[in-house]
Amino acid sequence: MKKILIVEDVDMNLDLLVQLLEDDYALVAARDGLAGVEMAGSEKPDLILMDMSLPVLDGWEATRRIKADAITTGIPVIGLSAHAMDGDSEKALAAGCDAYLTKPIDDELLFQKLTEYLGE
Repeated sequence: MKKILIVEDVDMNLDLLVQLLEDDYALVAARDGLAGVEMAGSEKPDLILMDMSLPVLDGWEATRRIKADAITTGIPVIGLSAHAMDGDSEKALAAGCDAYLTKPIDDELLFQKLTEYLGE
């Protein structure tokens, strides 16, 4: 079973992602960007769902650190954000995200991206 690291600080958003994914994936969660960076290294997930608005270390910087580390650079990161501003998608890709989805999450699009990056 593929492992997904969810980096999300809002309980409702985390619960929704867990409900969507728990039957098909092994899930681990971090509640802030710094914990997300640390867990990316220790858990070695197959994919990371990264909220961009996080405490301690935001998702932009957390993604940059994950992609800069030789151990975690190959892990696909899907950026998630409720802020659908012009340029946010480009900013996420520039930070190292492999894809970017806006909240509320479109379930079908999420599963399409998971299939794309996990090869299932």
